[in-house]
Amino acid sequence: MSPNKIQVRFAPSPTGYLHIGGARTALYNYLYARKHNGKMILRIEDTDRNRFVEDSTEKLIHDLKWLGITWDEGPEVGGKNEPYVQSERLQYYQKYATNLLNNDKAYYCFCNKERLDKVRSEHNGYDGHCRTIDKTVAYNRVQNGEKHTIRFKSPRTGITNVTDLIRHEISIQNEQLDDFILIKTDGFPVYHLAAMVDDHLMNITHVIRGEEWLSSLPKHALIIRALEWNEPTWCHLSVLKQSGGKGKISKRQNSKTQESDKHSIFIGDLRKKGFHPEAIINWMALMGWSLDDKHEDFKLSELEQVFSLKRVNPSPATVNFEKLDHFQGKYVRSMSISDLNCHITPFLIKAGYHDDDSQLNQLIPLIRDRIITFKDSVEWIGFCFKNKIEIQPIDLISKKSTQKETLLILNNVQQTLTNLTTFDHISIENSLRLLAKTLDIKVGQLLNPVRIAISGQKVSPPLFETIEILGKNKIIDRIQYAIDRLNNMNR
Repeated sequence: MSPNKIQVRFAPSPTGYLHIGGARTALYNYLYARKHNGKMILRIEDTDRNRFVEDSTEKLIHDLKWLGITWDEGPEVGGKNEPYVQSERLQYYQKYATNLLNNDKAYYCFCNKERLDKVRSEHNGYDGHCRTIDKTVAYNRVQNGEKHTIRFKSPRTGITNVTDLIRHEISIQNEQLDDFILIKTDGFPVYHLAAMVDDHLMNITHVIRGEEWLSSLPKHALIIRALEWNEPTWCHLSVLKQSGGKGKISKRQNSKTQESDKHSIFIGDLRKKGFHPEAIINWMALMGWSLDDKHEDFKLSELEQVFSLKRVNPSPATVNFEKLDHFQGKYVRSMSISDLNCHITPFLIKAGYHDDDSQLNQLIPLIRDRIITFKDSVEWIGFCFKNKIEIQPIDLISKKSTQKETLLILNNVQQTLTNLTTFDHISIENSLRLLAKTLDIKVGQLLNPVRIAISGQKVSPPLFETIEILGKNKIIDRIQYAIDRLNNMNR
């Protein structure tokens, strides 16, 4: 690889599903690589076996691909740095842990759980009890099968300075650092060692990750310096706050989303709720980055050309779902009827409706400005694809009306529509307005029971156009069913 070639990585842990915090990190890595003609690696960091979620890697890959975020090396793609799953790379971590041991930068620790619990209750971290054990003695104890970990030998004095691209210089007094674990008793590395080894072997030039790793930055810098490797450029993104500013988002707190909830922090949920991937990309890109104070609408291809880490803001960014709705609405209104048809149809089918393409194409202009997500279309026009509308007779009767008056209205509407020779929305509207005048009632009083009879809903797309699209036969049948329900109301 060229010494100036940009190489980044997105390295999630399969301990849950992809949420907007992780997705934003993946997006920024992707955009930085594309802007600089570099490469992005997808790496699965599965060393935390206690929190491992079986299907999370598969779903994470699916969510990234759905968003349009691709990678140059990693699962499903391959590459010269295979394998890309940390549990398949244990030999590398053992090798470099041994290197640190041999160079007196690490040591074996034999403290059991009981002692460690006692130490933690009395100190801020490990007390270095095994740090001074003779190396030969320690090695023999390991060879005899004694349970152990490997700890990094942190400096006891001085200051560790690290530079972050957007946060500038970060300093920590070394006396605040304990001798942290590198290799656990089960032989698995901790994140600190595994990530740094993989970053080195995969020639990562820029580590772009979440703010939650900022506290670990001195440890990571010390490991790299102890192994005498080139240090990458560090960039820690802002934390994402919950809407309303009530703390940062948490995938644990939001692990369960109700079907009735319109939003979610999980990408898979947003897909199922009917959001467009480009709307999500546009929304996430502006959580901590901006081009200027004039532009907010970006497609992924446009972001690839203008994104810059210099424009990333380290201040906390609020997760504003209203802004997501804003971008989603813009995408819906800009899409062609055929594209909207393709996005809406799966939701109608999932709801049990087998739509007619031609009819759906006619209905889409009626709801384009009324829906936010594609799933919203089910509530607006699902009734159009039902064979029968289930209604309660009482719902047909307006507050200031009676059963008798409602029957009169529906019978007259049915007869009026039956007699129409031209069944278009203009003729329908003119005839029904004239009917209201003839019956000496307000137009709304006439249309309310008609709307319920046709849709089973108090709110529907424009009524006259909907009647035209559904056709005379279906409309007459639905009105007749409503009349029958009213006639049988008191039986």
